[in-house]
Amino acid sequence: AAMAGGARRLYRRILQLHRALPPALRDLGDRYVKEEFRRHKAAGPAEAQRFLREWEATLIQQQINEDKQNVREKAVYGIQLTEEKLNDFRDEQIGQLKELMDEATKPNKKITISKDLEYKT
Repeated sequence: AAMAGGARRLYRRILQLHRALPPALRDLGDRYVKEEFRRHKAAGPAEAQRFLREWEATLIQQQINEDKQNVREKAVYGIQLTEEKLNDFRDEQIGQLKELMDEATKPNKKITISKDLEYKT
């Protein structure tokens, strides 16, 4: 029950941070987060703990980026994934990241993606 309450608080906080995003990016991020949390609802204790730990780290990074944006003019979204992190992902997760990147970089979207992003194929 404590894990479920912590997951709900984390989920709500992530969605609150998304409110500061441009509409297209917010919609994409909200859908992704909802799908990921739904997908891991029935995860075992070890996987659930790792899932929440990774999302907490992402949340902290989003908060750092938000604070930096208050100082800079140009907004920066997302975090750079290290090769080590990418190697930890299952093939399904790599596919999801690629789908997310493809969706975020579709023409007519006003979202800037860093050119130095790489993904595992």
